[in-house]
Amino acid sequence: MAITPHVPERTCIGCRRRAPRAQLLRLVLTSSGELNVDARAVRPGRGAWIHPDPECLTLAERRRAAPRALRADGPLDVGRVRRFLEQSPINDGEGPRGPTG
Repeated sequence: MAITPHVPERTCIGCRRRAPRAQLLRLVLTSSGELNVDARAVRPGRGAWIHPDPECLTLAERRRAAPRALRADGPLDVGRVRRFLEQSPINDGEGPRGPTG
């Protein structure tokens, strides 16, 4: 019997699909209370996970998922995260739900 290694999974706050941790971005609150990307996933504190797809960010923003997941008071500005996603390539035109074409 083959033993498969444990792969940590997280749930995207946008589309609510589970995925391996390595396929998601971690979002955290800075000390000044702003939403920021923790690309290396090493910053201390509570984090929220999202696919590196602008569509998932839009869904999370519409559902007000980031403040709830991070237990923040009031709405959060997703501008930094959106700029990060626009600057980084997305997995060969595939989002979390497969090919977009």
